[in-house]
Amino acid sequence: MTVRARIEAKLTQAFAPVRLEVIDESHLHAGHAGARPEGETHFRVRVVSQAFSGVGRIDRHRRVNALLAEELAGPVHALAIDARAPEEPGRP
Repeated sequence: MTVRARIEAKLTQAFAPVRLEVIDESHLHAGHAGARPEGETHFRVRVVSQAFSGVGRIDRHRRVNALLAEELAGPVHALAIDARAPEEPGRP
């Protein structure tokens, strides 16, 4: 299973999102710290879930980071997070 697929599976299972995007941005970081030639090191996550209703932005990020701790300790060098509740305006 790819790193992206693991991230998608974990986020789906934990948060039952109404919208989820997991974008591999590794190609934008080629040659930078933490980048590997095979990629899957830098990701952007956009997730909209009812689980984030009434939860502040920092706590949302903490929840996502805790869920993906194994990936962040290993193959993932950087993770950009946009986590929102369905009733919130924004991109996701």
